[in-house]
Amino acid sequence: MTVGILGNKIGMTQIFDDDGNIVPVTIIRVGPCVITQIKTQENHGYNAIQIGYGQVPPRKLTKPELGHLEKANSPILKYLKEFTVEETSDFSLGQLIEIDENLTGKTVNISGISIGKGFAGNQKRNNFRRGPMTHGSKNHRAPGSIGACATPARVFPGKKMAGQYGNQKTTIRNLKVVQVDKDQNLLIVKGSVPGKPGNLLTIKTSNISKTS
Repeated sequence: MTVGILGNKIGMTQIFDDDGNIVPVTIIRVGPCVITQIKTQENHGYNAIQIGYGQVPPRKLTKPELGHLEKANSPILKYLKEFTVEETSDFSLGQLIEIDENLTGKTVNISGISIGKGFAGNQKRNNFRRGPMTHGSKNHRAPGSIGACATPARVFPGKKMAGQYGNQKTTIRNLKVVQVDKDQNLLIVKGSVPGKPGNLLTIKTSNISKTS
């Protein structure tokens, strides 16, 4: 697993490319992130680094969280996320993780929580087709039979039914980076990313740079 970086979705807009075509883009404010913990094979059973993002007042965190950050001599950060790495010798506590300004033209994978749409039926949630609309049918949007007769006389787990739609972790892969503004910590990618404006995002790529 490569080291990622955290950021917040600002919103969507559109820009014009060199040929005059309109390109829909999403603007993301990324990092800088701070390494708050280093896990090693000897002490924890695997190699990983934990990064923090989003500085907040101390009152926003619990005492255990504040103590954890104090060990790393880190600022008060709201979000913590762990990434598995092959080797930890290249990292140190308090090290900054920033986006690479040479990322333009490359691709990234962006993960986040999708927009919640509340309770939805089978047609919207699972793309089921509707029932017949004529000849007295009363099964237009109903799910129909869900059981398995007398044997085994139960509904199997995982049955596609109505329920919560959205509000789940979603990853959009191979989004092209249109522009990087390192001065303002902005990343502009082609297309849409999960969630509403302000949503926390994880950007993963092999081109994240490490600075001391």
